[in-house]
Amino acid sequence: MSGHSKWATTKHRKGAVDAKRSKLFSKLSKVITVAAKTGGDPKPENNASLAAAIEKAKSYSLPKDKIQSAIDKAFSTAGGANYEEVIYEGYGSGGIAVYVEALTDNRNRTAADVRAAFTRAGGALGATGSVAFQFERRGEIVIVKEGAPDEEELLMAVMEVGGEDLEDNDDVFVVVTGPNDLESVRKGLEAAGIQVEEAELAMRAKVPATVTAETAKKVFRLIDNLEDSDDVQDVYHNMDITEEIAVALDL
Repeated sequence: MSGHSKWATTKHRKGAVDAKRSKLFSKLSKVITVAAKTGGDPKPENNASLAAAIEKAKSYSLPKDKIQSAIDKAFSTAGGANYEEVIYEGYGSGGIAVYVEALTDNRNRTAADVRAAFTRAGGALGATGSVAFQFERRGEIVIVKEGAPDEEELLMAVMEVGGEDLEDNDDVFVVVTGPNDLESVRKGLEAAGIQVEEAELAMRAKVPATVTAETAKKVFRLIDNLEDSDDVQDVYHNMDITEEIAVALDL
């Protein structure tokens, strides 16, 4: 998948969630709590999932006290709500594959929210496995070009610490890693003096689909609808967002 399509979407998403910061912070806190509880250790150096969750939260400016509170909640005697990970799959406008990751303490509520979001945007919720095969889990590490080594030097550093690929995406580089190598590659790059902007696990489309600006606009409307749910954490698609489409949609 072209990096531009991924990061154009990220910019779109970040712009949208800036207007809903309190809801975003709640979602990020939930991910941290679940990662801490599932990993069984409150220290990120001993819990890779927690470390990734914290890095993602920091990239969205979640305050340190909220991060610590979310970790503490996982190990409090009250225990908080018991969240479970749920995946939803479906299709947006033009048959575009949409993969939704949610954390919920009420499957019925979340399923109703997700189904309604697809319906409002003219999409359709599919069966389990209907689109998952079109995606693969990968780690993604963002490095801002300003102050970073040139592409050739950075690529050598990436290969030395176990990264899979390096993508040039406008004003940033994106390092692609195996799903289990995200933390080790991030730490290796930082040890080499390379500043990491953000690092997270993501689902990447295996074969991006060509779309028109109108189709992309409709699918982004679906994504916005889905992200209105407190339980939805991440939404992925298989659109190839070209530079022309990004400009047309002001992404």
